[in-house]
Amino acid sequence: MGSGTSSLTWGLALTLTALVVPGCRDDGAPQGAAETDSGGSEGDDDDDDGSGDGEMLDPEDGDKVSFAGARRLSRHEYDNVLESLIGESTQPGSMLLPEDQLTPFDNDIEEQIASFSYVEAAEAIARESAERLVLDPERMSAVLGCTPTSNTDAACMESFVASFGRRALRRALADEEIAEFVALGLEVAGDESDFDTGAAAVVTAMLLDTEFLYRIERGTPVDDMPGVFALDGYEVATRLSFLLTGTTPSDTLLDAAEAGDLDSPDGVRAAAEELLATEEARRQVDRFHALWLGYHKMPVEPELALKMRRESRLLLEAVVFDDRSSWLDVFTATGTYVGDTLAEHYGLPTHGSEVPQWVDYGDTGRAGLLSHGTFLSVGGFTGATSPTKRGKLIRTRLMCGTVAPPPPDVDADAPPPADGQTCKEERYAAHNENPVCAACHEQMDPIGFGLEAYDYNGQFRTHDPEAPACDIAGEGEVSGVGTFSGPGELAALLIDNDLLDTCAVAQLYRYAMGRQEDEAGVEMINELADEFEEGGHRFDALLLDLVSHPAFSHRREEA
Repeated sequence: MGSGTSSLTWGLALTLTALVVPGCRDDGAPQGAAETDSGGSEGDDDDDDGSGDGEMLDPEDGDKVSFAGARRLSRHEYDNVLESLIGESTQPGSMLLPEDQLTPFDNDIEEQIASFSYVEAAEAIARESAERLVLDPERMSAVLGCTPTSNTDAACMESFVASFGRRALRRALADEEIAEFVALGLEVAGDESDFDTGAAAVVTAMLLDTEFLYRIERGTPVDDMPGVFALDGYEVATRLSFLLTGTTPSDTLLDAAEAGDLDSPDGVRAAAEELLATEEARRQVDRFHALWLGYHKMPVEPELALKMRRESRLLLEAVVFDDRSSWLDVFTATGTYVGDTLAEHYGLPTHGSEVPQWVDYGDTGRAGLLSHGTFLSVGGFTGATSPTKRGKLIRTRLMCGTVAPPPPDVDADAPPPADGQTCKEERYAAHNENPVCAACHEQMDPIGFGLEAYDYNGQFRTHDPEAPACDIAGEGEVSGVGTFSGPGELAALLIDNDLLDTCAVAQLYRYAMGRQEDEAGVEMINELADEFEEGGHRFDALLLDLVSHPAFSHRREEA
């Protein structure tokens, strides 16, 4: 298996090099796409009238179809897919693949630069995962789906290749592809006198296939809409599954794609409703919020971080999945789900158990997710809060505003120096002395000071720990909007001024599409935002509206 994987690795390196700059071949297919149709329906082109499922897409919806390129699996997705395919639970992608850049999401196509270090890591993971699979007979049997009668059982190998290949490459394999993989598996099985080793060689090869590592979309040209392509059922299933569950489509979803059930918005919506009923969907919604709001990784003690992450997850699950209430309740909730340790940490009443229970905030000034230790841990320096970084987080992540980068000679990671006596507001006032700096800092610092009464662990405080003689006023302002004190009032201010709705939709769209919105994306975001408001701000409904929108099932060719 060693020499074979080496040649596969070099071939993969050459293919990924072609994917560094997203684009399309002359035939309209994304670079790196297989020559066979993604649905395995080779030879159908002559009979195709070129309309695809254009009846789903009227001209107005066509204006909302965005560019799409080949999207590489993030490390998180890679690990999820390995577990889905072969039961690999060691998360090798997170350990060996190059770290994904957060913008704030980990699937931004513009940051997915191909490199030989990535290829080497992918090769090592594929080979080692396949070797571990062979050593686990129970997992191997489940992956094979058949019982070989000999070391070179061609029928069992073909059955395995067809079923496993469909899951791994997220489409039905063409007959020629099946034959090539079967030949590889049988050759290795014969050389090693072991069927499982031959099947493992196929697993290795498929895990190194460009169409495994990248989500490559082709589609069919839509009549009278130059550059617009209707995705096939497998491609829609892939978009749907990775968005809602973070992993490769299940056999059930692929069956629906093959049967044509995903060829209409109603069919896509029905499939999405089934996916939203899964535990994976709950984890995916939690992860989206954690990436968006910056608390995916927290600079606090691990055990405390786990309790805080659980607190935020339980609130999101209650609002989005259990109660199906307004998503704005995530920010206005009058209590939180905590065990005694976290309740004491926040200064809230205990209830005699570490099992999280609903505890009312009372008159503490807390409300919703902005009061959680998860959110309050973000945007600071080691062991200290930063009004500037907190303000920037709120301005850019929650309000979707833009803040110009600091001048090149300014160290943005260095806070105004503390001397133990000068109060923080005085030290940060130095930002206003330079007009160039003041223009940006007045958009950030006043917001951050409105949260200053809460430290980076989410605990309330009344005095500046860097200057104990200084009281913390905790008064803040969103420039041009209004004043507030504490996370509860901040959330109310943002909601009362309709500053969360469209931004939340935009952030979800960016996560779904793996890139910033283009002009067409802006049109779709505005439409979805109107529906979000009219529908009572239900986040589950927003997800369904997004995936069942005709534009979601199409792509626009990138120039």
